[in-house]
Amino acid sequence: MKSFNINKGVGRSVEFKGLKAQYLFIFAGGLLGALIFVMILYMMGVNSYICLFFGSAGSSLIIWQTFALNGKYGEHGLMKVASKKRHPRFIVNRKPIRRYLKSKLNSKSIQL
Repeated sequence: MKSFNINKGVGRSVEFKGLKAQYLFIFAGGLLGALIFVMILYMMGVNSYICLFFGSAGSSLIIWQTFALNGKYGEHGLMKVASKKRHPRFIVNRKPIRRYLKSKLNSKSIQL
């Protein structure tokens, strides 16, 4: 009788064929979207060979891009790139220095 190790990967991220974390969702969602697109084309009466071409080309592109993103950015890199785009590169302050000095001097005089 065979025995299997259960909970071998507790605490580790989910991995499937080398794809990790959010790339699995991109992969699955992309393939589902390609399938739905092909089904819509087929129901519209487009030639079946054209539907097959769009389905295979779209699926191949999704698979290729997902693995390329996984290799380039790693497990958490895509989230880091997205968060970096949301933050400003520079903090610009165009108020004159006198304005800050006046507000501090006024607050001290009121307390006296």
